[in-house]
Amino acid sequence: MMGCSNTSKSKVASTKNGTQENLTAVLETIWQTEQIPIRKRDSLITLYGVDAELVKEQQLIIDKNHIINEKKVKEILDKYGWPTKEMIGEQGNWTICNVIQHSDNEVRMLYLPMMRQAVKDKKLEPRFLVRAEDRIATERGDLQIYGGQMKYYPETKSFNLWPVFDPENIDTRRTEIGLDSIAVFLKNRFDFEWNLEDQMRRTKEFELAKQKMNSSTKK
Repeated sequence: MMGCSNTSKSKVASTKNGTQENLTAVLETIWQTEQIPIRKRDSLITLYGVDAELVKEQQLIIDKNHIINEKKVKEILDKYGWPTKEMIGEQGNWTICNVIQHSDNEVRMLYLPMMRQAVKDKKLEPRFLVRAEDRIATERGDLQIYGGQMKYYPETKSFNLWPVFDPENIDTRRTEIGLDSIAVFLKNRFDFEWNLEDQMRRTKEFELAKQKMNSSTKK
């Protein structure tokens, strides 16, 4: 015969397992609908160029799916806080962070404190936080800190790194939080070659352009 305490424990365990299974299923759906269209778009860009009609059509699908996925992720975070790895696994973390990364800066900034705490609590790897921090900076029009953001430049019809704060010491900052060097990261992630002298020049040009813009705004 099962005692009351055992019955209670069974119900708690059952509820916990049910929640975990439900979250995992929801996040798997989010991952598929968020990432597969993006991969298809990127393949189309490689084949036909960024301005192709097929690319634009795929972007509409991406945008439509993201609105739904962002709502689901907000509901999860607002209800549970940042879930533990036991609840959602590493794939679940990756899914949530990708949706936040694809959202507007307002959404990123809203959940940034939660992400920082999750890193402190060992629920989230620092690399996910770094992506958000850099994306927030670039959306604000500031220099990025860790070098995770690339941008398409129409004038050269190519991708390049968004200018970085103090590029000479970027590897020191990356090492402090447990990341690979910027050269290794860019090569592995984007097949892009890090050139310190070139990036120092681009950072200086960025800062001068921003100073001129700020001066003209004040007049």
